[in-house]
Order: sequence, then C-alpha cells, then structure tokens
Amino acid sequence: MTASRKLEALTQVEDESEPIEYSSPPCYLSEFETGRMAVAVPSVRIKRIYDQPDPSDGFRVLVDRLWPPGVTKVAAALDAWSRELAPSTELRRSFRREPDRWNEFRIRYRAELREHTSELEVLCQRASGLPVTLLYAAKDPEMNHAAILREILLER
Repeated sequence: MTASRKLEALTQVEDESEPIEYSSPPCYLSEFETGRMAVAVPSVRIKRIYDQPDPSDGFRVLVDRLWPPGVTKVAAALDAWSRELAPSTELRRSFRREPDRWNEFRIRYRAELREHTSELEVLCQRASGLPVTLLYAAKDPEMNHAAILREILLER
C-alpha cells in the first residue's frame, strides 16, 4: 500500500465498506489481566534521612547502623530500621569516603550482605508491592552503601 493510500485509509469515514488497515496488530484486554502480565520492576529509591519525607516514598527504611545525629524519630517517619543491612563498623571505617577505595568497599559490602539474605528477601517482597525508600545519612548521594543495596535489590 502506498503512502497516499494509507493516508486515504486513515481519513475514510467509518461507514464505508472498505476496511481500514492499521500498522500494528490488535491488542486484547485479556492480555493485560494481572495473571498474564510480567511482574513489575520493583520501585526502590534511595534518599538522605535529612530530606523531608514524602508520601511517594512508600515504605521508608533506614539502612544505617547508627542513628543519624540531629534527626528525631518523628521527623524521620520510618516504617523500619534495618541495622543488619548496613555495612559493618570496620568496613565503614576502612572506606572513609575515599573515592579510590569505592570499588573495594562495593566488593566487601556485597560479600557482607550475602550473610543477610533473609532480610534482603523481605525488602524485595516489600518492593514488589509498593515503593521502598532506603534512607541513609551519608553526604554523597552516589558513593554510599544505600546505592549498592538498591542495586542488589533490583538485581533480585
């Protein structure tokens, strides 16, 4: 069919007997039933604990081992505090926010998290139902353990 014929087909009035040709196959509502759809990608975000809580945060979980200074429990608006998913004190101290140690930190933190598969699974299940926001106190939004934890949760 030529381009001009396609244009004519699109501009035809519906009551004409000639059928209109479409460029894509038909779509049926049954294809979108819950049981037939692919599982949605979990919504896992990271955010500093010092930022204002937002209703779009969903399930808010603090993933630091220590309580962040200057934040009250009311202001934090937490749903959970998962200390066991934070890096160990020795790992945290060895990193010291030095960019050249980031890759080593990532490897060692991922190794530590292998010991906490049940806690990770709980967070994965939570993320499949509603958004999960991992809260952290670090100043760097990219080089922090919550970013690594988010990657791990999205990989599952």
